[in-house]
Amino acid sequence: MTEDPLVRLEEVAKSFAGREGEVRALDGISFTVAPGEFVALLGPSGSGKSTLLQLLNGLQAPTGGRVSVLGTEPSRAGKAELRALRRRVGFIFQNFGLVGSRTALENVCTGALSRLRGPRSGLVTYPRAIREQALAQLDRVGLADQAFQRTDTLSGGQQQRVGVARALMQEPRVLLADEPVSSLDPRSARQIMELLADIRQTDGLTTICTLHQVDAALTWSDRVIGLNAGRTVLDSPAERVSRTDIARIYQGDDEPALFVGAQS
Repeated sequence: MTEDPLVRLEEVAKSFAGREGEVRALDGISFTVAPGEFVALLGPSGSGKSTLLQLLNGLQAPTGGRVSVLGTEPSRAGKAELRALRRRVGFIFQNFGLVGSRTALENVCTGALSRLRGPRSGLVTYPRAIREQALAQLDRVGLADQAFQRTDTLSGGQQQRVGVARALMQEPRVLLADEPVSSLDPRSARQIMELLADIRQTDGLTTICTLHQVDAALTWSDRVIGLNAGRTVLDSPAERVSRTDIARIYQGDDEPALFVGAQS
């Protein structure tokens, strides 16, 4: 019996007011994502990839169509329902989104804030069980020995691994990653993509990841959705994507970045 999709978009549109009138960021986007699927969103800058992720966690509301995540429509959810949804949707940021003056362990602990009552200031204000869980997540991403180091002293790749560990502290069912390797060197980028793929495989975690690196998308995702000018121009299993398909995604735009060192 086929499981119901965890993510569903139906004719989704999103427009913004621009200097010269309305700007349509998304135009009639429709697709579903099955439990445990790893989907890569490819497209040139301005194609609508990041906007789409923001619709999925309720940071933006669509101007047309319907978005559903884990059975909830973020744009129609009340405050309590939206908070409950965001507890189940982890987010990995392009610029890491960490507090540099705090340790890696405390940054990871913040991923559990939605499960705790009241604000927290300082590592010792988190329950012991949360601190132990955070340390286990750091160990999982290979940074247990850096737990008490300030995150602004870590390399970019290490900071992104802290970001991954923090997202996992939410115990999410869906993981969203917005250009998670765009600011990293090829070796660090490959490590992050391998980590995300391993998490998906081990935890069965549904993952949607925006990327500029075509080879990374083809190597580690199950499926590629290509966007251009806010419209879907490709939706295909990763192993079937051709050079012609990639050219269609980036038609008239700069050549896409390749992922140096990706698996063949």
